[in-house]
Amino acid sequence: MIEICAKLLRDQSAVFMCGEVVECLIDFIHPSLPEHKISQSNSDILENLAWATVQLHCYCNASFNEKSSHEAAANRNVGGSTSLNASNQLKGEVLHSTEPKILFCDLRLSPGEAKQFLYREFVPLNTPPTYRGIRVKYYYKITVATQRLGSNVQALNIPIRVLPLPLPQSDLDEAITLNDESNEDLAPNNPFLEKKRPPSRIEYALHYLRGVTARRRPNFFMINNKWGKVGRFCLFKSAYKLGEDIVATIDFSCGTIKCVQLSVTLQCEETELVRGASATPLSAGTPGTKEESFGVTDNADAPSNSSETTNEPERQKNISRVTNYSKHHEVCLGMLQTQVILPIPLHVTPTFRTDLIEVSWRLHFQFVTSTNAELSSEMLLDRTAENEEELEWVAPTDIAIETMIWSLPITIYPTAPLQIPQPCGEYKLNIK
Repeated sequence: MIEICAKLLRDQSAVFMCGEVVECLIDFIHPSLPEHKISQSNSDILENLAWATVQLHCYCNASFNEKSSHEAAANRNVGGSTSLNASNQLKGEVLHSTEPKILFCDLRLSPGEAKQFLYREFVPLNTPPTYRGIRVKYYYKITVATQRLGSNVQALNIPIRVLPLPLPQSDLDEAITLNDESNEDLAPNNPFLEKKRPPSRIEYALHYLRGVTARRRPNFFMINNKWGKVGRFCLFKSAYKLGEDIVATIDFSCGTIKCVQLSVTLQCEETELVRGASATPLSAGTPGTKEESFGVTDNADAPSNSSETTNEPERQKNISRVTNYSKHHEVCLGMLQTQVILPIPLHVTPTFRTDLIEVSWRLHFQFVTSTNAELSSEMLLDRTAENEEELEWVAPTDIAIETMIWSLPITIYPTAPLQIPQPCGEYKLNIK
């Protein structure tokens, strides 16, 4: 029997960015024979493996695309496939695979002997991040495959999580990133100092990530309905990274109608893209002061990401599914101001888009308003010094309410992989 043990060198976090190097230690161990067992021949002592290879696979498991994936798999089998593909019975279609690296050929191990190999590979840049959605799933596996003479191919899979590489989307973002750098290049050259090496792609991406998520530019939104003003919502920035808190304030002092209760939910929207539909860029909250009208009857004016309210004809057939995460609920009757804090979980997937789906994030609001006269400020403040102790306000048993909904798009970026605690254990496979 030969035991295969695989473990990532970065054991405290099995999270990597696209373009980053993955390092994995692979041990082939022949356990020692028990003391009571006596070997009868040389064949009982040596264990032989014909070959072993390692490569990184990216899988796509789409429930609405099962037929096409089965046809693609059939075409690959007709065109010819290797024994490694036959041994991998994981769900989904192989979206991308790196070149296989051969560890050895004809390896012989005596009892108690072990061989260790180091596997290094770059995560591909043009592949989607790890995502476990409702209808579409993307996941990565490091596959260690080996075969004994006269036996089937056996594979050991080591899962890793991949985050998208944040890069500037426009010339303005790139200029801001370059301006954030220090002015060391403007200083006089010192011939006795070593030249500073240019930053790598990962360092440049992390530098851009810090700059784009640290930029604070308050965005103000005036919340109205057909009865008047509800309040003013302030969002300090529209770009966040995993693990951050979304902090916002709502000012009801400028409102003309009462807001009884408030609910804000962080939602992830998964949209299935119809083939042939024109590609639209990801939207985010536009900086500046906005004034919108929201309500049960005026909902068409509300800026929403849901597929039910879209007016674009090429996107009408797209199906959207929403998943709720953090939620803030508060009874705000009588409040002049309130604060909203929504944490972004570390295990979710940032904003991205592929040929199959588009994953976007938004803040979904629900305002419960009322125009009941018994809730007006005049009735609460109409008291004199003589009868102030005698008056007591009693809340009405029934009030007429209206519920308004509003969705505000935001952009969520990845964070540094080492800031996500996701330990990677040791994976083993016994070949008998």
